[in-house]
Amino acid sequence: MSRDDRDPPRGWTRRDFLRSGAVAGVAGSFLAHPLAGNQQESKPKRVAGVEVLGPGPVPVALRVNGETYRLRLEPRVTLLDALRDRIGLTGSKKVCDQGTCGACTVLLDGEPAYACSVLALEVGDATIETVEAIGDPESLHPLQTAFVEADAQQCGFCTPGFVVATKALLDRDPKPSPERISEALAGNFCRCGTYGGIRTALTGPAGPGKETDHG
Repeated sequence: MSRDDRDPPRGWTRRDFLRSGAVAGVAGSFLAHPLAGNQQESKPKRVAGVEVLGPGPVPVALRVNGETYRLRLEPRVTLLDALRDRIGLTGSKKVCDQGTCGACTVLLDGEPAYACSVLALEVGDATIETVEAIGDPESLHPLQTAFVEADAQQCGFCTPGFVVATKALLDRDPKPSPERISEALAGNFCRCGTYGGIRTALTGPAGPGKETDHG
């Protein structure tokens, strides 16, 4: 392997190289996924007086980041899969897919929720907010900037979920105590162990809970 294959581009420091990757992590991914192929739509049926949907696609409307998406989804499709595979919002990460790690955290009417544990049909009229709505690589939210400055990420898979959960916390409590931070982020898991950096991002001198307005 040549030196050019191993090292960051000439003229960059190691910190510059890592920071560029960190920005992509805290802002989520903006690569669109292809739409699913057309399938025959199922008409609702009634069994013992109860309306039964599926197993084929049924109409679903999702209000995501200020826009309404009208989709045809099988009833088994989770909100996470709908966001990633049908809408192309891939910032919410599919990691454990069991509702235990928090990498897929989104906001439903302002409250954190695991998108992998909610069926798209269950969302109803709730307002959905993903990490893409918080900021993007060209215009980071102060919270995302604080994550980058505090090195509050490594592999980046958990970072979008932490950013979304932290945004919900700061909206309720702009200057949370360390105990409140631990409580609010208990549902998010970082395999790289960057919890110290995350706390610094929230409580450090330049953290959004201090001198910088997070709204």
